[in-house]
Amino acid sequence: MSVIAFVMAAAFLVTLFHVVMTSINLPLLKMGPVRADSDDTRPIRLSVCIPARDEEDNIEGVLRSILDQRLPDRVTLEVLVYNDESTDATPDILARLASEDDRVRSVETRPMPGGWSGKMWACSRLAEAASGDWLLFVDADVRLVTPGGLALALHHATAAPSLGGVSCFPRQVTGSLSEHLVVPLIHFLLLSYLPFPQMKNSASPSASAGCGQFMLVARRAYLEAGGHAAIRDSMHDGIKLTRNLRRAGYATDLFDGLPTASCRMYRGLRQVWSGFAKNAYEGLGSPSLLVFLTATHAIAHVLPWVYLPVAVFGRLAL
Repeated sequence: MSVIAFVMAAAFLVTLFHVVMTSINLPLLKMGPVRADSDDTRPIRLSVCIPARDEEDNIEGVLRSILDQRLPDRVTLEVLVYNDESTDATPDILARLASEDDRVRSVETRPMPGGWSGKMWACSRLAEAASGDWLLFVDADVRLVTPGGLALALHHATAAPSLGGVSCFPRQVTGSLSEHLVVPLIHFLLLSYLPFPQMKNSASPSASAGCGQFMLVARRAYLEAGGHAAIRDSMHDGIKLTRNLRRAGYATDLFDGLPTASCRMYRGLRQVWSGFAKNAYEGLGSPSLLVFLTATHAIAHVLPWVYLPVAVFGRLAL
């Protein structure tokens, strides 16, 4: 077998693996949250926690999408925002919205200690100030797209006593070529590599996953897992907080976030490159895994397209 034939065979096998994994995982993800018409009447206090730094283009949109949610009568909602030393109009917009709706509250800003990343410090401050027995951490660029989405997520989280938290990957909105090409890889990696049957039926931290854009956790589980203080220097609360919840003895789950929330993470090539380059290493957990996956994807998904015109034009030349 020639070298190129061997490489093409390897590319076929890797692609086949991805197809099989996605075929197994997608139905489990699509099951989504259960129905929200439960007979459970126990009161729930829900604290939505939003870290915000220079988010004048986003803060009103995310707050209104949350305040417009239709929640059961047994759910009391508060929305907390940590204005992380914004230099734009974020504080003014937040003050106006808080004056219009008493469910919105600004959390006092404090200097960040050494050894913390900005988002982890903001989330930790929000959790300290929250009064809810469930905490929903949402990024400022997230929008809840259906009025009943939050109720469904909350019902899913409270359906089993063993659940310490649930998360979803929102619909990733893209607006430029670089975003179209790169951002959807988030869902590709999730569906192609995470073994959903193991994720749903085992307590293994390595089989867990979450997205920091939308994380709903029980306060008791959050505190027992060490909260954001336990991952203070991280950039990946979606992964690390979820694993800590499992280490603390709680189950976690994922549901399909496409009907519930949307998010435009980046705008343009510069932000896409900076964001993914910054997060790739920690998100995967080791440099060897990063190198392996880069080589695998280059062989399986890039090289065949490079070889195709060479093979076609070479045959035509003959």
